[in-house]
Amino acid sequence: MRLYNTLTRQEDAFVPLRDNTVRMYTCGLTVYARGHIGNFRTFVSLDVLRRTLREVSGFGVRQVMNFTDVDDRTIIESQKAGVSLRDYTNQYIAAFREDAEALGLEPVEETPRATDEDNLRSMVEMIQALDANGHTYRSDGSVYFKISTLPDYGKLARLDHDGIQSGARVDADKYEKDDARDFVLWKATTEHEPTWDFGVGPGRPGWHIECSAMALRLLDGAPIDIHAGGVDLVFPHHENEIAQAEGATGKPFSRFWVHCEHLLLDEGVKMSKSLGNVFTVSEVLERGHRASTLRYVLLSVHYRKQLRFAWASLDQADEALKRLMACLTRIEGIAATTAGQDGEPHPELAERLEQASQAFGAKLEQDLNVPGALGVMFELVRHLNTAMDDGDLGPPDAQLALPVFERFDAVLGVMALRRAEEASPDVPVDEIEQLIADRKAARARRDFAAADGIRDDLDTRGVILEDTAAGTRWKRK
Repeated sequence: MRLYNTLTRQEDAFVPLRDNTVRMYTCGLTVYARGHIGNFRTFVSLDVLRRTLREVSGFGVRQVMNFTDVDDRTIIESQKAGVSLRDYTNQYIAAFREDAEALGLEPVEETPRATDEDNLRSMVEMIQALDANGHTYRSDGSVYFKISTLPDYGKLARLDHDGIQSGARVDADKYEKDDARDFVLWKATTEHEPTWDFGVGPGRPGWHIECSAMALRLLDGAPIDIHAGGVDLVFPHHENEIAQAEGATGKPFSRFWVHCEHLLLDEGVKMSKSLGNVFTVSEVLERGHRASTLRYVLLSVHYRKQLRFAWASLDQADEALKRLMACLTRIEGIAATTAGQDGEPHPELAERLEQASQAFGAKLEQDLNVPGALGVMFELVRHLNTAMDDGDLGPPDAQLALPVFERFDAVLGVMALRRAEEASPDVPVDEIEQLIADRKAARARRDFAAADGIRDDLDTRGVILEDTAAGTRWKRK
């Protein structure tokens, strides 16, 4: 396995440090609003990385993905809504879990919240260690990290040290790129803000300390194997995480840093909550697109390249998935037939399947080259369709081919998602049955326009009605 490491600016050979288990930390959502598909571009890419590490490279994986449920924005928005911070952020954590399940993201081993007491205590302990090592100072009730005390500060973002402003403080959780100043570790709070006191005075954590402390607490100390997130987190967030963790422990924080590029709208503008130009997963689905199609779009471009999103790209992805699923359906039909099952698979086909399986894995182990892996898969689809058209694929061949696609999907996660969608119609079954009854009643009173309207409405929603001697049957398109 080779991964591009933002720290070294090159692809490096990757193996986990301990026990063949990858200890990976993913920066999750700041839950002041529902996540958008730009966020989920990162989460889907890292889901594919997780699956590749396990299914292709054979490593165990222990992954932590946090929820930042206390920062400037969550506090401001909860106050605007007139509810407690916990109640406000709960709704967006629930929304994230709903969207993640819809997109087929595997649940990770740990999903800590910043405001969990164990995590707050670990943040305070890290601040105390930083203080003991001479990296902090206090001002107006807040504790700051003094960046001049860490000679290699800026190594991840490759900051120009002439522009580093040691001694100039920044209190905001987020600030402009390349504005490198002493940052807040523990923030003095106002009368109406949530406040904790576990040993460094009353206040609340700064944004950056949360991830450093939770990563080391839940992944058994430094160094962890992989720290991952969106490319916009390189500075200041990840740079400051390194400063905190390494200043406190004296050890490297993370061996590899993996960053996913932005999702852009068709006009080339970054999708961002701050710009107000976001689409959520639920909004995409409400427009009639499938979650499997959206997942395919989000993983189809290499994670280190910007993904330009357009509604037409969903239509193109859907066609690709239809082609894939149609091939699988044909193969499954041949595999289920009884004639010729006692034969042997064609040696040439068996070799072709093994080559495709190996090439698929090799592409993924080359810095998660998902587009290359998809190319391998669809070339195999083309070959198998030709063999089936020519009558050259029998049950033994089909039975050998199906596990190869199962291995593909153990990483991609789109075929299982599409099957689940097809098994559960977009229109609820009880609604379909009621509409069939309404249509029957309309026909009985000779209101054929109303009956045709019900049939056409269901057709546009992906449900086909078939009138038979035994009554009306329905099926998904």
